[in-house]
Amino acid sequence: MTQQERLSASLSVFRDDEPLIQSQALMPGAVSPRFGDTVLLDFNGVVERPANRYPTEWRISLDGMSPGLNLLARELVMIWFNPRHEAVLARGIHLEPTPRAVNTVRGRLDMLRSLAKFGTERGLDGFAEWCDDDFKDYLARRADKAKKDGRKNGSTEHITVIRSLHRFRDALAAGGPGSDPWPGVSARTVIDLPPTDEVKTAAISPDTWFPLIRAAWTYIDTFSTDILSALARWQHLQDTARSRVGVERGELALRAWLADPSNKVPIRFTPTGHEINWSLLTLMLGINTSDRYCQLFKLKDRPGRARRQLVEDAVAAGRTQSGLLTELVEVDRTDGPRGPWHPALQGRDLWLERTALRNACFIFTIALSMMRDSEVRAILKGSVVEYYSSPAVKSTKRKLDPDLPTLHWWIINPVAKAIDIASQLSLHNELAFASVNDGEADAIFESQTAIDSFITHVNRFRHRTGLAEIPANKATPHMFRKTMAMLTRDYPGSEIAVGMQLQHVATRALANRTTQGYMAQDPSWAKHLKDAIAERKFERLKELYLADSRGENVGYGPGADRMRETFQAVREKSEELRSTGQTQRGDNRVEFDLLRRTKFSIRFGKLNHCTMDDDNPVGAKCLEDAVVPAGHRGPLHDRCRPSRCSNSFVTIEHLAIWRAEHQSLTRLRSTPKIPPNRKASLDEQLRDVEIVLKKVDGA
Repeated sequence: MTQQERLSASLSVFRDDEPLIQSQALMPGAVSPRFGDTVLLDFNGVVERPANRYPTEWRISLDGMSPGLNLLARELVMIWFNPRHEAVLARGIHLEPTPRAVNTVRGRLDMLRSLAKFGTERGLDGFAEWCDDDFKDYLARRADKAKKDGRKNGSTEHITVIRSLHRFRDALAAGGPGSDPWPGVSARTVIDLPPTDEVKTAAISPDTWFPLIRAAWTYIDTFSTDILSALARWQHLQDTARSRVGVERGELALRAWLADPSNKVPIRFTPTGHEINWSLLTLMLGINTSDRYCQLFKLKDRPGRARRQLVEDAVAAGRTQSGLLTELVEVDRTDGPRGPWHPALQGRDLWLERTALRNACFIFTIALSMMRDSEVRAILKGSVVEYYSSPAVKSTKRKLDPDLPTLHWWIINPVAKAIDIASQLSLHNELAFASVNDGEADAIFESQTAIDSFITHVNRFRHRTGLAEIPANKATPHMFRKTMAMLTRDYPGSEIAVGMQLQHVATRALANRTTQGYMAQDPSWAKHLKDAIAERKFERLKELYLADSRGENVGYGPGADRMRETFQAVREKSEELRSTGQTQRGDNRVEFDLLRRTKFSIRFGKLNHCTMDDDNPVGAKCLEDAVVPAGHRGPLHDRCRPSRCSNSFVTIEHLAIWRAEHQSLTRLRSTPKIPPNRKASLDEQLRDVEIVLKKVDGA
């Protein structure tokens, strides 16, 4: 230890026996690491660790540091964990009161090591000796290395550490640099990373999104019944299996089991056919497979072969089942005719499929709830409740601030089902999303690995499950939140739920907190969203066509008349095709095809519908004397005049609004002592409303 290091150690403002965690609540029975601990600071079981963080991320290693750097690191840890420490305040350092997270501090100390290594190469004894150019050279070297590696320069946290050394210098035993190398300049500006409100996270491509979400829902809604039933059966067999049974009692059990025709022999499929699962059969007989005193089906002795023959005779008679269950859900398979989605659920198959089911639940929940990865992973068993007549996830009561109110996050029923299934699979005492197989680390699985594993699993076995192939495009937990936020803005109503009854997921998702940045459009979805909206518009046009064909009144006004003329032309043309034998009678598909070819222009609205043709906007009042923006096509909705436009028509659904408006205006018009200019304005509005209503009354 140098003289400066010995002097620094004796002058530290923090005591060796001080706990490092003073500004947040400890977990029950926990003891915080002390300032005097110089090798390892372990915060597992001390402060709450998010479920998506590994235990190693909650440990800070100080091993290998020089004594001076070790002391500096512990001082920084103390300040970052306790920004309002009395010793810090006494030296005129006033910081925000929120403590830093363990993994944040851990990362910053790695950067401190990197800085110290650079200083050693330059012969600098301590950071107090560094000048502004030394820090700038350090960042320049990092920028050069990032450029060579083809990476973005992400040195903002390094700048935070450097500025902390300067800002905390009066509370550090060895002091710190005397100036901020970049006074008044943000860290993003320093590394030439301009500030932006744009969320850089990309949306998942539609080619991946739809097959992935549908596959996850198929696992939850269809395959889960078989998986959970097989798991329950497997667990029961293991719990009731006996040891030290003996061969004689075992053979009696076998003969009694075979005497019951309802019992079926479990088989497993192989590349060349199928074979009897002898170990599972042993369990079904109530015998532990590890019982060395009752090896019923040994090939090496004659009695064992005789017992095998009894079982093989039952198989020849057709008494078989696929693993643990007699029947599995059937699907339309891509490798042949309709059949079970899985050949046989047993042993290793269950290990794989319950992992896939857990992953499906995780993907579905994070995709359709817009919750963050850390929020989904923190969901507790039994936290799905009813909140204002809708399903919701009740927030975890944080130990950091027990006075915070319990919050609720609205979800849809399918997400509630996914969370419930995940809770049944979870081996953790509290967490809904955790490990599902014995021997795995408690509560730990990698979120990204879960997504990638599920995609690989679906693609590997889609020939038997009937699921569509999922393109292996990038899909991260954060991208699900971005994609769903974007969809809730761009999808009309609940079109996201096509083929999946997800109860207006878009509308419900808007009740949850998000940002406009997340809802920004994504180029990869532009055409898909445009096509979806166009298809929905055509579906509504078909509804009007069918209603008109039944003789119902579909609307009032010149636009409605033009639409009826188009419908009549379609019917006449389809009748002509039928009369010549080109189509069959009663086949509406021909009429719908003709209707689509007409490209009848219609825009649906709350007050009226607009039938303006973009290529021939004759009679469009909204365009008269208007300054049309460059490149704009279509009507100017804010200048719509339903009472005077030849492209407008109203339907029965619109009439209630118009009549309510007429009553409201009439009531206002009769107000005593109303100013003349106000009365004139009301009269003009009334005339417009009455023109619309007269079109209805005169129809």
